[in-house]
Amino acid sequence: MNIKDKDIKLIKSKGLTVDKVLSQIETFKNGIPFVSLRSAATLDNGILKFSEHYQSELVKLYNTRLDHLDTIKFVPASGAATRMFKELFRFLDNYDCEKESLNSYTNHEKANAIRLFLIGLEKFPFYAIVMNKVKEVYPKFESLSEGRQLYIFVEMMLKEKGLSYGDFPKGLFPFHKYTNSIATAFEEHLYEAAGYNTNTKGNSKLHFTISKDHLDGFKGEFERIKKKVEEKTNTNFNITYSFQKSETDTVAVDENNEPFRTEDSSLVFRPGGHGALIENLDDLDADIIYIKNIDNVVVRKYQDELSSYKKVLAGKLIEIQDEVFRILNAIDQKKPTDAELKDIKKFLVQQLNVRLPLDFDKFSDEYKLAFLRESLNRPIRVCGMVINEGEPGGGPFWIKKENGRLILQIIETPQINKKDQRQQNILSSATHFNPVDLVCGVRDYKGNKFDLIDFVDPDAGFITKKTMNGKVLKALELPGLWNGAMANWISVFVEVPLTTFNPVKTVNDLLKSAHQVKLFS
Repeated sequence: MNIKDKDIKLIKSKGLTVDKVLSQIETFKNGIPFVSLRSAATLDNGILKFSEHYQSELVKLYNTRLDHLDTIKFVPASGAATRMFKELFRFLDNYDCEKESLNSYTNHEKANAIRLFLIGLEKFPFYAIVMNKVKEVYPKFESLSEGRQLYIFVEMMLKEKGLSYGDFPKGLFPFHKYTNSIATAFEEHLYEAAGYNTNTKGNSKLHFTISKDHLDGFKGEFERIKKKVEEKTNTNFNITYSFQKSETDTVAVDENNEPFRTEDSSLVFRPGGHGALIENLDDLDADIIYIKNIDNVVVRKYQDELSSYKKVLAGKLIEIQDEVFRILNAIDQKKPTDAELKDIKKFLVQQLNVRLPLDFDKFSDEYKLAFLRESLNRPIRVCGMVINEGEPGGGPFWIKKENGRLILQIIETPQINKKDQRQQNILSSATHFNPVDLVCGVRDYKGNKFDLIDFVDPDAGFITKKTMNGKVLKALELPGLWNGAMANWISVFVEVPLTTFNPVKTVNDLLKSAHQVKLFS
């Protein structure tokens, strides 16, 4: 790489080093190896399922400990709503309402998403807001053709001449319509947190990672709803924000793995993906951290059920921590007896999904204890997993590491070699997938906060192809937040019902029952 003075200046301005950038370019050249799947995690092999009685016991455990815990809800919320409207933008680009009917367009374009959008139009929470804007600009709107009306509605909804929803962060977009109000995803996260992340003093902490450009918008939204939500939930909310750090950006390269440059020969850097947020997570100081995506919310009539399952996961985390901390403290005091060692090994295998080396029993006492400490003294995450019904996204798998050991991981599809039929068969056999429903313990048995960066697998990133100014570039995404960034955590997977997973990936998802106060008649 021919490094110029302006390159060095740009690199330093981002908080990066030249060596770091050169290392990223080497990663492009060498490629990132695919994971080696051994099997999908199932209820018989890696995923736990709890009886109703046991769930009740875990909820009780959590409730009794809550006042002695510092908890916070962590919500990645920097994503723009633009992807939700992909089909609507396509409609604006391709439909000529002056030359053909709407029915003709939806037929030849097979635009089923547009048909559904039109059918459910009045059920969307933003319908009245957009219509008011439309009628301000088009007083004779009602006399126009159906196709012209829909085109104007979508344009007014998404474009700058109207409400600019196409540029909104997803967290500030209207998600739910109630009798006397419309709620954003941000607001619903507050109501949800009140159900499980609030102590007896009525305090609840939430942290949102957002784009710096939208800070004023989020702060303004909180001020708008603060009094109402706090009175309804009898909760005092402490909201904090952070931004993806510029030092987590990665350099882009061209198809020959040479640095991609703009017309003025400047290097191009791109955000490192959600894996960069491990830095933001590491900055938090709490006993328990909940993690959930901004678009995975429900209308309030379903929130009690959702809160109950959150408490189940948190109760399981506490139960596991109690035993891990007990074992580590005991090891510090004296060498375990053979009977105690047998119980520890059983706990590791059956509760923590740790696969012992085949020759573990041949280890010296010193190495046995070192292995146990190293296996137990890690951050812990209890992850909800839902039954796979064809939703896109990662899932739980057993993978084989280079040293031959099997470990349980959340794996994203780009990490898998789909050209390998055996790997593809394992992928297809997955019974569960990851809805991003995590409860995390980030303190060690002495009460010290772990340095979460120490537990990242740096080889678990992604290389993707993008375009810029009509040219192909290759982008490097850091190990995903719940994939490689947590690869070396203790991971426990628990089946939770599909009702806890209600993401809004397209605008039409808002027509599903979890997002409708009143269902279609």
